[in-house]
Amino acid sequence: MSSGKVAIVTAGGSGMGAAAAKRLAADGYHVAILSSSGKGEALAKELGGLGVTGSNQSNDDLKRLVDATMEKWGRIDVLVNSAGHGPRAQIIEISDEDWRKGMEVYLMNVIRPVRLVAPIMQAQKSGSIVNISTTWVFEPSEMFPTSAVFRAGLASYTKIFADTYAKHNVRINNVLPGWIDSLPATDARRDSVPMGRYGTSEEIAATIAFLASDGAGYITGQSIKVDGGLTRHV
Repeated sequence: MSSGKVAIVTAGGSGMGAAAAKRLAADGYHVAILSSSGKGEALAKELGGLGVTGSNQSNDDLKRLVDATMEKWGRIDVLVNSAGHGPRAQIIEISDEDWRKGMEVYLMNVIRPVRLVAPIMQAQKSGSIVNISTTWVFEPSEMFPTSAVFRAGLASYTKIFADTYAKHNVRINNVLPGWIDSLPATDARRDSVPMGRYGTSEEIAATIAFLASDGAGYITGQSIKVDGGLTRHV
């Protein structure tokens, strides 16, 4: 691939976001990373890229990231939207405030950066957006109520965006991880997976890299499960 391609990764300081940044850099992308902890800046420096310390819940921080990326490289070919962890509680015990927090973490984390990057990709007539979601989108778990609810909304947002921007050769897809090694491991969770193990952040990153690539050039509007067969019947 061309060494001139550029990828942005939000919430990329650790976990699956960091793994995606490393994989894209290994594939030849220039990488710009946003994280709130400062780890993204350190990783970007290690990868020879650009790091911004800030939040994907801030329009101003995201604009700083996009503006700095465009100033440095003049294009954005890939946007990877990762996320932190939202509130968890029994379904009727979640407060209004925590539902709003869940929306910020699991839905607005995509809507905000896409709003900034989509016009750039449209002008380029090319681009790929990949959102890290969850395998429990279509068969929700009571363990992750705010995640399941708002990422179901993300699935709808993704389809509408795909309908609107496919004609501009701008693609969008969701990756749906199951039990991944960036989460605490338990025997019960491991035993629930037909493959008998947790997935790795690197396996999620490989799926993201594929969806970002020209090899996935005819794939848009999809939600792709990467869960070891956990939701094989859904």
